[in-house]
Amino acid sequence: MPFSLHQGDALSVLTTLPEDCVDSVITDPPYNSGGRTAKERTSRSAKQKYTSADAQHTLPDFTGENMDQRSYGFWLTQIMTEAHRLTKSGGTALLFTDWRQLPVTTDAIQAAGWLWRGVLVWHKPQARPQKGRFTQNCEFIVWASKGPIDAARNPVYLPGLYSASQPSGKNRQHITQKPVEVMRELVKICPEKGTVLDFCAGSGSTGVAALLEGRDFIGVEKTETYASVAADRLTETVRQTLGQDDVVLTA
Repeated sequence: MPFSLHQGDALSVLTTLPEDCVDSVITDPPYNSGGRTAKERTSRSAKQKYTSADAQHTLPDFTGENMDQRSYGFWLTQIMTEAHRLTKSGGTALLFTDWRQLPVTTDAIQAAGWLWRGVLVWHKPQARPQKGRFTQNCEFIVWASKGPIDAARNPVYLPGLYSASQPSGKNRQHITQKPVEVMRELVKICPEKGTVLDFCAGSGSTGVAALLEGRDFIGVEKTETYASVAADRLTETVRQTLGQDDVVLTA
């Protein structure tokens, strides 16, 4: 079975999955970033935070974007603890974040039992310059392992810097969508024919990349609209690469 996709709350879904069922956790959780005060954090939607008003995007919003610092750290620790249970020994975890949430992300992943290995950089060439300031054209990927890594099992040499623009126009199907070309490189940390888990699947870019690179995929997405988009993209990828319709979508 190339992939399964679950529509529902990530933490609730993960508790139903068996131990040691995935090789890598690769996910892009809501950053809960921006805003100097509690009011600023809770009064803006994800769309207001991550898209410009003049872009006039019709993309659906998503929830889970208004936690304060402590609740975000607690939630991330909880869910990464559950993800740790699901991951095989020597498996890996990659979490996207921005500069504001980098400290809490590295704390949470270690508190959840993972061995923090480092920070990768995603460079965005089309970021807007800011007068009198440095351009904020990078996001980060915290990566870790469940104990020692057996390099003989997956003898790859992967870069620590990735440069690609966020999809635009009709190719942009999620507010915070990541480029498939970046995700295709990241999923190579998972051994060939292994299984990648993304519990914040969004529009399914991690899963598309995993399938294209010969990995299986387990996805969880809370927002019904985006779960539907992800299911369509994953199904089309399976059709193109394997010539079959092998889909499990669980409510």
